[in-house]
Amino acid sequence: MTVVVGYMPTAPGHAALDAAIREAERRGTDLVVVQPRPKRHQTPEVGADIDVEREKLTRSGLRYELREPEHDSDPADVILDTAREREAELIVLGIRRRSPVGKIIMASTAQRVLLESPCPVLSVKAVYD
Repeated sequence: MTVVVGYMPTAPGHAALDAAIREAERRGTDLVVVQPRPKRHQTPEVGADIDVEREKLTRSGLRYELREPEHDSDPADVILDTAREREAELIVLGIRRRSPVGKIIMASTAQRVLLESPCPVLSVKAVYD
């Protein structure tokens, strides 16, 4: 079994990764980090950010896999497909506050994953988002 985390270089993303590491340690299982890279996040800072997170993962001692799908992949599809493929026992997602209009205009990745997940989903908020 596996813990799958959807990660983006944001405060909720960092909180989700930290929670996923704790859950994988607690459960004694592997961790799969899915980091979709939308075009707007293709900056040198994103590369440096994932390097820092990769160090954190290595220090944890967990067996982990980092998946970085193509920028045109739907993040929810990638997270859900990974969870099914790896028979995940848990998906961890960072969530953030959205305006009512934002909820109507754009369906969130978190909403799709929560509704379509084959396993329990842990949603994590950053302390300050």
